[in-house]
Amino acid sequence: MIKIIYGAKGTGKTKQLIAAANEDAKDAKGLSVFITDNKRCMYDVNRNVRFIDVTDWAVAGEEALCGFVKGVAACNSDHEYIYIDGVSRITGKGVKELAGIFYMLDKIAGENDITVTVTCSCDEAELPDFVKRYV
Repeated sequence: MIKIIYGAKGTGKTKQLIAAANEDAKDAKGLSVFITDNKRCMYDVNRNVRFIDVTDWAVAGEEALCGFVKGVAACNSDHEYIYIDGVSRITGKGVKELAGIFYMLDKIAGENDITVTVTCSCDEAELPDFVKRYV
């Protein structure tokens, strides 16, 4: 399952994502991973959620993020939640250009019973159809 948290820049998407991760961590039976491109919120995320700053791993661009998320999912079959904050920042592309990422996330989530939550910096009217189906 994929969940989308959307809104314009500065509307609190990261705070919502952190709150969701922390709430889910209370009852999670599997592993949770929080993926972002900075360390600003590292201490806000529950310690039971693995925090990963992709800049520590030289992840930049759509293909690199796809490979990284696949690697995270493949490294352990116990993943239950993956949170991705700032998918557009990490890939360097606008949401409308990220059909490949969402296709890959949908496939990983479905095949491995993982809930993936992604933040998108845009209003609902600007979300492309391949993202709106997850709203």
